[in-house]
Amino acid sequence: MAGEFQVTGGNAQALFKLKVHRGEGMVLLAMNWKVGKPPKDFVGFAIQYKEPGSDRFLNVRNRLAFAGVDGSVNPTSLSTMLSPIQMFRWIHFPFNAEQPGEFLYRVTPVFMSAQDELSYGEAQEAAIELRRETYPGLLNVTFTRGFVASQRFVDTYEAFGSIDTLLPEQADKGLDFVPTHPKAAEALNWMGFEARRAILDVLDEAIADKKAQVRVVAYDLSQADVVSRLEQLGARLKIIIDDDGPHGKKTSGETLSAQRLAVSAGAQNVKRQHMGALQHNKTIVVDGPKARKVVCGSTNFTWRGFFVQSNNALVLQGKTPVKVFKEAFDHYWDNDTPATFGKTASAVWTKLGLKGIDAQVAFSPHIAKNAVLKSVGTDIASASSSLLYSLAFLAITGGAVKDAIKKVSNDKTVFVYGMADAKVGGLVLVTPDGNPEPVSPASLKKNAPEPFKAEPTGGGGNRMHHKFVVIDFDKPTARVYMGSYNFSNPADVSNGENLLLIRDRRVAVAYAIEALRIFDHYHFRVKQADAKKARKTLTLTRPPRSPKDKPWWNAHYTQAVKVRDRELFSA
Repeated sequence: MAGEFQVTGGNAQALFKLKVHRGEGMVLLAMNWKVGKPPKDFVGFAIQYKEPGSDRFLNVRNRLAFAGVDGSVNPTSLSTMLSPIQMFRWIHFPFNAEQPGEFLYRVTPVFMSAQDELSYGEAQEAAIELRRETYPGLLNVTFTRGFVASQRFVDTYEAFGSIDTLLPEQADKGLDFVPTHPKAAEALNWMGFEARRAILDVLDEAIADKKAQVRVVAYDLSQADVVSRLEQLGARLKIIIDDDGPHGKKTSGETLSAQRLAVSAGAQNVKRQHMGALQHNKTIVVDGPKARKVVCGSTNFTWRGFFVQSNNALVLQGKTPVKVFKEAFDHYWDNDTPATFGKTASAVWTKLGLKGIDAQVAFSPHIAKNAVLKSVGTDIASASSSLLYSLAFLAITGGAVKDAIKKVSNDKTVFVYGMADAKVGGLVLVTPDGNPEPVSPASLKKNAPEPFKAEPTGGGGNRMHHKFVVIDFDKPTARVYMGSYNFSNPADVSNGENLLLIRDRRVAVAYAIEALRIFDHYHFRVKQADAKKARKTLTLTRPPRSPKDKPWWNAHYTQAVKVRDRELFSA
């Protein structure tokens, strides 16, 4: 049905079932065999899709292939009709995902004979809308791509110019940086994905609405497209910019931005602030007769924030969210310390008044009586089905949330996929067996066994910058915590932050898919690193040719982690 965010295939003759979940500019396809296990000659799934209004199917491609007789592998990606997906779920980014109407997906089981000939079984089909806005006119979840280090980037853009032709090497140089890459516009649009477009669109609407008042709180501010738009607002803009540590230096992008905006908006409309430690918000409020919108989330207004890091930005529309965020801005403007801000009405949970969506927000810093970290930890610990998260800086902080995540990760009845930064470089992935899997700094650098190509790093610093937790995405009680809030004690009682709690399954599924796609990306990088270290080539697995051989899908029916993964998302 049109508007559904989860749909299923209806072919009773197909040997497997299909469930399609709507993401933001992406879909999650989840498959599972209907009865028992697949036959041993089953070698994966072929995936095709048809765009709205089109009369032909496009083939999803796979870079992994079957090795030739001599062990060689085709270095180019092939149609999944020839190189099937050997997984029971797949996240796909269709071209032109913003098109109105339904995308039709067709998934076909692929089999291989003893003579290596491919054949195909009964397919499942399912149609789903991917429209750009999560809830049109109310709420839109958006993400940056976060995958400069990817084969897609290498194949499409790196041959035309190195990464330093697209991004400045230093954030402080961002205001004057002009990309020289011949495909810069296309590449930056791909890298920034929906979040960058959504943020700039909100600013463009504010510029067009000549009576709109704009309020911005910025932790990082050194991206030329953002600052140039803020300048166009003139005295309609009031802005608070962080001045903690490096941000307070005379040469910082934040100081240079403040100087430029003091000229365009007036010095009286520009304020520097750091609260107890950081003014860490990334919010935009537009209040006008035509445009009433709010931007919040983890996306800093920098080149790295838009184009390198994995980030999210939430766009809210309507009178109430504008009122709530505008009041919070005023409370920040009038209160420079945790002791005073924590006593304001903005420091307690406040409903956002979005019709049909249970959403609320609380701003930091809090004082003891309205602190939220402990209650968030309690809620996480109550997860009954699943916990999916992507949390920057979790490794270097303690507290109730970190303790709750550890507790749930050790609960074998709850499915957990998570990703957080490691204490000493790299990342840590947490799988449903509760075991942390390190992603070393080496795995995040140029690391590509055959048939993959070397990838750029996109510079130093944190690449996974999300701050969100999804609890029980598959239940009616699904909920998401997100914002600028780092789920730490400093975020709770010292920094300027925003934290939203949204109890809504469509929103929860969108964030769940984002958590999965990032987890899968970095988990595969671990496999790449292992293969390179062992001097192996990554290939697809043929059916068993001897009694000791196992089919590719064997682990998905014998390893508890993969069994639960296969069952959860296809249910």
